[in-house]
Amino acid sequence: MKINDITNEEACKYGRYYCSTDKKWKCRQGPKQDRDVSEEKQRLDPKCWDGYKKQGTKIKGGVRVNNCVKVSESEYTYEGDLSMWYDDALTEAEYQGRQVPLGKPMQGDVKKFKVYVKNDKGNVVKVNFGDPDMKIRKSNPKARKSFRARHNCDNPGPRDKARYWSCRKW
Repeated sequence: MKINDITNEEACKYGRYYCSTDKKWKCRQGPKQDRDVSEEKQRLDPKCWDGYKKQGTKIKGGVRVNNCVKVSESEYTYEGDLSMWYDDALTEAEYQGRQVPLGKPMQGDVKKFKVYVKNDKGNVVKVNFGDPDMKIRKSNPKARKSFRARHNCDNPGPRDKARYWSCRKW
């Protein structure tokens, strides 16, 4: 099929191309700065959902919308996500000369996560847990069941052990 066979006589500003899925010739859209996006065709929400961050905008169905992308596991802060699992009265304690929150998992420095807790003797200790190179697949039912069985999560042990916090994540 040639361009001369097109029934639509209007000229395209940026040329034409043949769309194999629609089986017809179409006009090229051209550079983004030349595209017409009027003010009434914009739907820009002030922020994205929890666990997502705004990374520019995109045109979806002729309407400009925010481009919300999922935050990777290493960038995501679990503060709001995990607050429902822990006591509302999170206390702070001193660990090696600085104030740290107790019982609140956060991004780790040695392992994937770390949490500060008091042990049986009353000392504040740092518990590191999680493999930094692996992601938590708790949305996969088979993986979740296997992990919980392998780590005996029905009886996770004391709070100052890594197994307790790993089981709590899963």
